[in-house]
Amino acid sequence: MKTFAPDKIRNVGIAAHSGAGKTSLAEAMMYDSGAVNRLGSVDNGTSVMDFDPEEIKRKISISTSIATCEWKNHKINILDTPGDQNFIPDALASMEVMDSVIIMVPADTGIKVQTEKVWNWVKDRNLARVIFINKMDVERASYDDMIEQIHQVFKHKIIRLTLPIGAGENFKGVVDLLYMKAYVYKKDGDGQFETTDVPEDLLENAEKERQELVETVAETDEDLLEKFMEHGTLEDEDLYAGFRKAIISGDVAPVVCGSATLNIVVRKTLDLVVNFLPSPVDVPPRKASDGEGAEIEITPDAEGAPVGLVFKTIADPYAGKLSVFRVYSGSFSSDSNVFNSTRNEKEHMGSLLGLQGKKQTPVTKAVLGDIAAVAKLKTVVTGDTLCGTKSRVVFSTPEMPAPVISFAVSPKSKGDEEKVSVALSRMMEEDPTLRMGLDRQTKEMIVSGMGQVHIEVVISKLKEKFGVEVEIKPPRIAYKETIRGSAKGHGRLKKQSGGRGQFADCHLEISPADDSKEFEFVDAIVGGAIPKQYIPGVEKGVLEVMSHGVLAGYPVTACKVKLFDGKFHDVDSSELAFKIAASMAFKEAFMNAKPVLLEPIMEIQIEAPEECIGDVMGDLNQRRGRVLGVDTTGSMQKINALVPMAESLTYAPDLRSITGGRGQFAMHFSSYEEVPSNIAAKVIESANGDKEGSK
Repeated sequence: MKTFAPDKIRNVGIAAHSGAGKTSLAEAMMYDSGAVNRLGSVDNGTSVMDFDPEEIKRKISISTSIATCEWKNHKINILDTPGDQNFIPDALASMEVMDSVIIMVPADTGIKVQTEKVWNWVKDRNLARVIFINKMDVERASYDDMIEQIHQVFKHKIIRLTLPIGAGENFKGVVDLLYMKAYVYKKDGDGQFETTDVPEDLLENAEKERQELVETVAETDEDLLEKFMEHGTLEDEDLYAGFRKAIISGDVAPVVCGSATLNIVVRKTLDLVVNFLPSPVDVPPRKASDGEGAEIEITPDAEGAPVGLVFKTIADPYAGKLSVFRVYSGSFSSDSNVFNSTRNEKEHMGSLLGLQGKKQTPVTKAVLGDIAAVAKLKTVVTGDTLCGTKSRVVFSTPEMPAPVISFAVSPKSKGDEEKVSVALSRMMEEDPTLRMGLDRQTKEMIVSGMGQVHIEVVISKLKEKFGVEVEIKPPRIAYKETIRGSAKGHGRLKKQSGGRGQFADCHLEISPADDSKEFEFVDAIVGGAIPKQYIPGVEKGVLEVMSHGVLAGYPVTACKVKLFDGKFHDVDSSELAFKIAASMAFKEAFMNAKPVLLEPIMEIQIEAPEECIGDVMGDLNQRRGRVLGVDTTGSMQKINALVPMAESLTYAPDLRSITGGRGQFAMHFSSYEEVPSNIAAKVIESANGDKEGSK
């Protein structure tokens, strides 16, 4: 594969909500540039970018795909990001290596929640951006409505670069306001067009918008503004240079319109990418830390020490782990030694690979600004920094959103537990939003993700890629039992059936533990009522009952147990006998010490539009939630609340429904609190019923 100079490289992301046409645009860009010889289709399952079986089946992108094309002696690395809310965090991770982003806005349905979210991520990073109004060929397409919506939602200075010629089934091309030419397409998907003069019926509006374009560019630079004020216009050379500078700085976003599926305005978009979007040498230095933790800046220097960021991991059950990285300084070569400075580990870099969807092509070198992949690095995971052996640089990466939904997972076949665990661990390497853990109390393997569809895709991949089938169900709530009062209990074991018998007698007093201790055992025996060698048996008996519970089979916590009296037999007593007697005494005392059920309480931080807050609050009340505070952040309200875990298992889809998809939340364990008596009675009845049924 040909090596390009850094100033001839473009790293362009395509982002928006699911169904906006991101993958279709990427496919058309590759087709027009000659990178592929046929125009791939998402609907037909023939796209280069959506190659995963789950993507083909669901007709959505579930992971960022990377492909390369050449256009007018430039190399363009295209990053096609997912837009579905279950997978959109992958777009956030990929933005770390983009220099510019094309934001897709469908002309019929407009800007949806996930597009607004990615726009804000792009804005926070001040990346150069282009807005592509797509689907101008579909029914109900409205260019003017989309321009108005872009103003309202994005609140950013834009420059109209094209005007549509027709709309819906009559859409046939655009007027290019930068060059004042019209491009008319045959609509056969080949992407070829005829260049003509601006149609008479559009000329007046085109001239007006062209003047607006020139004025907007002039306003971004003092020297240009001075020239404009003097001459009333700008020379083409000044206009083009000023236009590029304004885009790279993030001051303005050009707007084009077209149809990705019909391959209309795609070639002009490629021209826009190479002529006006930034190369790796045009972007500001990237902040990092040195080996001592001090902040430094990595300047894009082609001759500097090699520094790269691993932004994506691809797990393959056969080929192993593939680490995808971008070069921020210097260059990397195949078959060389590198240093994982994030984990302070040496690594050997084998063959470098260029990516074309799932296709991998060997490359000898990855230069400044380029994106490449390498297989089987031992210690490297997503977010790690790679350096030359003499450098110590660590990049920070964005924290991924916390999972919002959890399920208990169990293999369908006995003995496959380890296979499931290994497969999930491999999948977590490529998906930082997937979490797995073992609930020690319920003994369930818990898998957490960004939504129901996310988990469904994980389950399907376990079967298709790793050959293990699993079942999922809502996780059991890890209730606990405790006491609110004090009580005494007596346990007596006396058995005689020929030969040596069993005898033990003990008296216990239980009470709530001090200082929130889980368990406290006090040996208050005096006068040798129970010999020392049997005391451990008493404690073991108590702990065994506490681990299995008394009320409903849940572990007992925060309990102080005092052994204060008892009897023994010289021949028939044993540690085992006292263990049994102690368990009897504890159960009796526990039921007389005002036993209660405790439930896990989650602290939840919710972000939702102001107009939805009343409904969100009402829903929290129905879930037995307690609002701790409400803050305002821009147009969004942030609610901090406590909600029982039992009431929050389905919160992700419910919040999405309440807020029209605009709400989001993070949740973590806070504490245990007493379950209201009416609810506790139902939980206890259900738990005891399950125990009876399993006998």
